[in-house]
Formats: sequence, C-alpha cells, structure tokens
Amino acid sequence: MGQGANDTRRSDGDTWDLASSVGATATAVAARRALASKGPDPLIDDPFAEPLVRAVGVEAFIRMMDGEIELAEDDAADPALTARRLSEGMAVRTRFFDAHFLDAARAGVRQSVILASGLDTRAYRLAWPDTSVVYEVDQPRVIEFKTGTLAALGAVPAVEHRPVGVDLRDDWPAALRDNGFDPGQPTAWSAEGLLSYLPPDAQDRLFDSITALSAPGSRLATGYVPNIRDRLEKRGRDISERWQRLGLNFNWSDLVYPGERNDVVTYLSDHGWQVTARSTQEMYAHNGFEFPEERSLVAFGDIRYVSAVLPQPADPVR
Repeated sequence: MGQGANDTRRSDGDTWDLASSVGATATAVAARRALASKGPDPLIDDPFAEPLVRAVGVEAFIRMMDGEIELAEDDAADPALTARRLSEGMAVRTRFFDAHFLDAARAGVRQSVILASGLDTRAYRLAWPDTSVVYEVDQPRVIEFKTGTLAALGAVPAVEHRPVGVDLRDDWPAALRDNGFDPGQPTAWSAEGLLSYLPPDAQDRLFDSITALSAPGSRLATGYVPNIRDRLEKRGRDISERWQRLGLNFNWSDLVYPGERNDVVTYLSDHGWQVTARSTQEMYAHNGFEFPEERSLVAFGDIRYVSAVLPQPADPVR
C-alpha cells in the first residue's frame, strides 16, 4: 500500500485506506499492538499485527513497531510516549475489548459485531465458542485489504467470519442484516477508537442503530475521551509535530469533528442500557501498571472505558 497519512482533513463522504486519514490511525494502533506483543514477556498476543503493518507499508509505523524510533526522542519529550508506555497503554485497551467479547461468549452470546474494525484481528486470534459468528464493519477498501492480506499469509479465522464493507455514515444496519445478522439474538458490540472520528450527530445515530438492533442481553464496549477537541487544542499540535518529524504529515486535530457531543454514559443510560465506566487510571491499576502522570494524557490518552448491557425487560406487574 505504501506511504500515506499525508492528508488527514475530514469532509462529508471522505474515504480512506489504511495509509491515509482515519485509516492511518488503525495502522498506528496495530503498530502499537505489535510492539506490545514483542519481547520475552509480551503484554498481549497479537501475531497478526506486525505482518499487517508491514503490508500497509508506512515506514514510520514500521520503525516505531520495530523499536527503532520513539515519539519521545529528545530530553523535552513526553516520557509517556516511550515504547514501554505505548505498549502498556495498548495492552490496557486490547485486554479490555478482548475480555468484553470473551465474557459475552461465556454468558452465551454467539453473535458479535466489531464496528470500524480496521486492522482488528480478534476474529482470528480469540478462542470463540462453536456456533459463534463475528461481523466486521469498515470501509470496503479496509476490509478488502485486511482479509486479502491475512489470507495470503495463510491465516484462517477462528470463527465464522462475515466482513461487511460499508461506511458507518451510510446504512450499515441494512448491510449487516443483508449479511445474515439477526437482531433477534443478543449481540456483543464493540466501537473501539471510533467515536472521536464521527460527527457528533453521527455518534448519536450510531448508538441509536446499535440499540435498535440489540436484543435484551446484548452488550456494548466502547471508549471515548471527554472534551476531545479541547484536549487536542492543548496538546494535539505537539504530538502531531512529533509524527511529522518522523515523516508523517499527520494532524490529529484534523481528524476529529468539532461540535458539542452528548456524553456517552448519559446517552446510553437514557436509551435503556446499564452502563459502567472506568477511567484510564483505574484500568492501569487493574492491569498492574503504574499510571503515567505525563502531559500527553491531556491530549487524548485519558480514555473512559465503557461497558453496557441491555437488560431483559421487567416482568409485568400482575
């Protein structure tokens, strides 16, 4: 796929591959998963992240994945952006969403949907129960590249796998149903690293659609950074400049839509979900990591990890 990430400005109906715009963030995340999977004591186990990043071919991500460069490359740089800190942060995030799907499976949920799947490899690497079905939804070019690359590597999904190539700003629920999705069954949903890259009204529509497609017993995992635009104005430029020094004309602020957003926890609760939210600091402690009190968290590292369950309707009063 070659070099990219050189135009990050958003527009209505914009598209991307895994080396440009929002797609490049998926490759950056996969590079961090590959980094966290390395060493004698890896923090996670994603054997497919590294070959996928190499196939995309963005040199800066490959060098970061290989430990040849760090974003904290000078004395004034943020120590939260070292290889170790980047690996720990990604381990927290990956373990959270892995546990979400595995816990749902143990509870009997056999239908899962990974929204904005990017270079996610859970359909290939998690221990799914028999009869499970995993749907992945993303831009057609992203779906085609990932599935084709993994097939060429000889990788086989560990579950019945149904990729759906459709833009989440379009009628993705119809595309999902056309590929066999059953809204009458409980579903485990994930929206990982997605919400900030949707317009505020599209974020609401996403949750409205998920709710409409969810039978009682469905589960949802997502994450968001409160006041993301304000945080990026404070620190996003510094972080973007570091990426640019590594050869990526990458402006984080261009990727995030302006405008006030509804609070995720409140919105889901108002739509019938039972919601639990945990801070990044809580998640670091849960994983046995020291919380990095560095300034990069002012920009976009302070994620709220959200778990939600759609309960069974209350029994009618007799």
